[in-house]
Amino acid sequence: MSQSNKIHTMVLSALLIAVGILIPIISPIKVILEPMSFTLASHVAIMIAMFVSPFVAVATACGTTLGFLLYGFPMPVVLRAFSHVVWAFAGAYYLKKHPETLNNVWKSLLYMLGVALLHGIFEVAIVLPIYVGDPTVDFMYMVMGLVGVGTIVHSCVDMVLSIAVWKVLIKNRSIAAVANVKEADLKFGKEKALQTTSKA
Repeated sequence: MSQSNKIHTMVLSALLIAVGILIPIISPIKVILEPMSFTLASHVAIMIAMFVSPFVAVATACGTTLGFLLYGFPMPVVLRAFSHVVWAFAGAYYLKKHPETLNNVWKSLLYMLGVALLHGIFEVAIVLPIYVGDPTVDFMYMVMGLVGVGTIVHSCVDMVLSIAVWKVLIKNRSIAAVANVKEADLKFGKEKALQTTSKA
């Protein structure tokens, strides 16, 4: 990687960290159901970082975690943010090996579900020690339902938003130069439509 690309990668990482910290703070679209909180697009910065590289994904996940800690977020929120390092790295590493994934609707859906499942599993694992054995907690509802299933749904929504944002960002040459995923225009759906039209 050239010196210029290294600088672009560092700047992009810093911007994504800033956006990742800012969205949960200023977003007007929040639903808080203890022990879970849902903020629309709160994972978009990390997911965009996954499209760039494993390094940027891990840096963004670590940076947002540190930002939440310094800002004074509750510790369960900080720990859940730290768990993002695992699925962010896994998702980014997969895209590094298979950068064409987002060019196919079905592969994109499987990728989205895979990341969402990892996301949900690790968020449950983080809050598990806090609530296990607490007689006041409805374990299945609060931990498995709100945190587990809720995180999976939240992750899928944010992934759709991330791909939409990525379509715009990847047109920037500086970003395209350092990104593993060069385009995310879901060409499969367009190609199928064109084939149907040509047969008619």
